Amino acid sequence: MHLVDTTLFFSPTSGGVKRYLTAKHDWLKSHTTHRHTIVVPGERNRLLPDDITTIAGMRLPGTFNYRLPLSLRTWRATLDALEPDLLEVGDAFHPAWCAAAVARQRNIPLIAFFHSDLAHLLGRRFGAGMESAVARYLRSTYSRFDLVLAPSRAMCAYLRRIGVPRTALQPLGVDTEIFSPTRCTLDLRRSLELPDDARLLVFAGRFSDEKNLDVLCAAMALLGKPYQLLLIGGGRSGHPSDNVTVLPYRRDSVELARWLASADALVHAGTAETFGLVIVEAMACGRPVIGVRAGAVPELVDQQVGELAEPDNVASMAAAIRRLYDRDLEALGAAARQRVLQRFTWSHSLNMLLANYAGVCAGARALPAFDAGMEVGS
Repeated sequence: MHLVDTTLFFSPTSGGVKRYLTAKHDWLKSHTTHRHTIVVPGERNRLLPDDITTIAGMRLPGTFNYRLPLSLRTWRATLDALEPDLLEVGDAFHPAWCAAAVARQRNIPLIAFFHSDLAHLLGRRFGAGMESAVARYLRSTYSRFDLVLAPSRAMCAYLRRIGVPRTALQPLGVDTEIFSPTRCTLDLRRSLELPDDARLLVFAGRFSDEKNLDVLCAAMALLGKPYQLLLIGGGRSGHPSDNVTVLPYRRDSVELARWLASADALVHAGTAETFGLVIVEAMACGRPVIGVRAGAVPELVDQQVGELAEPDNVASMAAAIRRLYDRDLEALGAAARQRVLQRFTWSHSLNMLLANYAGVCAGARALPAFDAGMEVGS
C-alpha cells in the first residue's frame, strides 16, 4: 500500500507536524512493507516517490519559514501522479481540497489529522466571531473525510462538539532512544554562566503568541533568583531579563534532547496544545513538567509527573514552579519517563495509526463531494 501524507505545516524550523511525518516515514520503512511519500511545500517542484516530494511555494514572512504554493492544479496533479492508495492530510486548507478531489477520483480512503486548533488560535487574535466561522468551515471540510484523527481526547471532544461525525484518538509519539535521560551531558549552569544553585527551567518551541511566553517571563520576574528560564526557539541568543536566557531554535533532535535532559524541568504555558509533543519529549528525557490546565496538557501532566497552573495566570504559574522544587525532581522525572515508555513511543502510536487505517479501509468510505466553489480543477 502506498500511503501519502500532505500538509502545508512543514518547514525547516517547524515542530510537531514535521517530527510526526518524518518519524512516521522512518518507522514505516523499517517496520512495514508500506510505501510512504510526504508532499509538502518547498523551494521547487520535486516529485520523489517514497521520499519527500515538494511543491514550489513562496516563503511567508513571520511564519517560521513556511511556504505557500499557489498552484492548486500542481498540488492536485502531484498527488495524483504518486498513485496513492490512502491519503492523509495534515491541515484543512487547499491540500485538503486537492486530496479530496484525488481521493474521489481514485476512490481511495481520505483521512485528516487535526494537528492544530485553528479556530481557537484565530479566535484569540480576532475574536469569537472568527472562531465560530472557522469552526463552521472545519465542520464542512472534515465532514467529507472518512476519518479525522486527533492527538488528544480534548481535541476529539472538540471536533464532536462542532459536528465532525467521524473522529478517532491518535496520540503522537517520541523516539525514546533520542529523548532519554542518558542525554543529560551538558553542564548548562556553567555554559550559561549561572551559579551552581540556579533552579534551571527550559522551554523549547516556536515563539508564537499561543505559547504564552509572556506568562513565563512574568512568572520568572515574580520568582526572581535563583530561578532561571532558558527559552529555546528564538531567532538569536539574548538575555531579555536577569533570569531569562534565549537561545536559537535547535533543529537537531539529539541536540534538543541534550538541552531538555540537562535542565531541571520543562515549563510550558501554552493553552492551545492539541497534543504537546515537546512535553512528551521532555518526559522521555526523565524531566518533570510544569504545564497549564488547558488544551491537551492535563492528559499528559498530573501530580505524578509534575505540576499544573491555571491558564494565563502569572501568579499561578510561579506558584506551580515553587511547588515543583519542593518535591523530588528525580522521582518525578523517572515516573515521567515510565509514562512515555508505556503510552507514547512511536511504535505504540504508529501501530495504533495502522489500526485506524485498517478500520477505514474495511468500512464504508465517505465520498468527498466538496461544493463547486471548493473544487480544485483549475
